[in-house]
Amino acid sequence: MRSKSFMLALLLFGASAYAEEPKAYQSGELLQMDSVRCGGEKSQELLCQEYQLQTDKVVYRIRPWEMKRSVLLPVGEHAQFRFAKEKMLLRVEAVDGKEREYVVVSMKPRSDSTADASPVRLNHLQ
Repeated sequence: MRSKSFMLALLLFGASAYAEEPKAYQSGELLQMDSVRCGGEKSQELLCQEYQLQTDKVVYRIRPWEMKRSVLLPVGEHAQFRFAKEKMLLRVEAVDGKEREYVVVSMKPRSDSTADASPVRLNHLQ
């Protein structure tokens, strides 16, 4: 009986050691929201919400995964996000803190990054 309980405890411990850690959230700021054409029927053109989400190094352009369940997000607010497969899972505490699914339309490095800027130093020969 002891060997069975020992094996069970060993199995549970081993399974918990291989359990996946929850993915950490990245953070950014919602800079702007635009209404862009996203398709539709011939008689009615649909507009989608497209947001700019700025992180320390990257600016993402994102749209809601499903327009039916989209919520208007407040521009200028802090947002947290993580990636799961082909979706960005975004949550904004100022709204309700729920995770919502977005698709990344584009991404580019921040142009105002101070990490790339280095001071120019002139020597006496120039």
